[in-house]
Amino acid sequence: MMKASPELTEFVIRAARDAGAIALEGFRSSNLQVDTKRDSTDVVTRYDRACETHIRAAILATYPDSSIVGEEQGETVGDGELTWFIDPIDGTANYARGIAMWAVSIGVAVQGEIIAGAVYDPVADQLFSADDRGAFLEERGEKTPLRSQGVTDAARATVATGFPARRDLVHQPDLALEQYARITREFAQVRGLGSTCIALCWIAAGWIDATISFETSPWDVAAAAFILRQAGGVYLAYCDGEPLPERGDFIGSHYYGGVAGGRFETLLDIMRTQSRGHG
Repeated sequence: MMKASPELTEFVIRAARDAGAIALEGFRSSNLQVDTKRDSTDVVTRYDRACETHIRAAILATYPDSSIVGEEQGETVGDGELTWFIDPIDGTANYARGIAMWAVSIGVAVQGEIIAGAVYDPVADQLFSADDRGAFLEERGEKTPLRSQGVTDAARATVATGFPARRDLVHQPDLALEQYARITREFAQVRGLGSTCIALCWIAAGWIDATISFETSPWDVAAAAFILRQAGGVYLAYCDGEPLPERGDFIGSHYYGGVAGGRFETLLDIMRTQSRGHG
């Protein structure tokens, strides 16, 4: 693994915290200016845009040759070796409804390999971060190493999932419902969090044991998948029934999953099966 300098890691952390403070100002306010993008389930607020603008400006002021890929403003190509992946508010649907389950996510890569990342939950004031030195949680003034230690028995495990999504129910309704029934039968608890990066970071912290969901963009998982792996957990991404190679698998997938311990064959089978029918 290429190494991030301590200064780069601290920059990522500071940028996530600063953007989180901006987003927190708008949380549960009356001036969110909520708009839709692809459909009614894909929303954006003025604070998504403001946070991404702030992060981009901070990056380009300090690392002016960077390339940047952000959810709201697309891709900016630079001449330098650093590429940044920004989700200014992961869990915007929650944010727009006043549900306290959303976070700022920033990952930075060199040649397709993430070298540092931060996920900040401003409501809980929890900062997850990772670089080559490991993964960490900053909370209540303390910074502690993360060790992804979950249960290995599905009958005792808690899984977070956004599956089945509306797309699953449109294209493969019977199969999707059958697969969801398998999850509810085999796992002790099933939860819908509404934030990809929070789910992966909670696995890294050992608070839940697994997650599975549909389709990712690089800004969704670049930081959180790296944090999970640096904590000792496993991130898996599937396209067309096949697992993607680890290097660069955050770029996009049809289905993804994360686990703390064990393999949870049911989740692997669902990812393989559902991604074959993607289209």
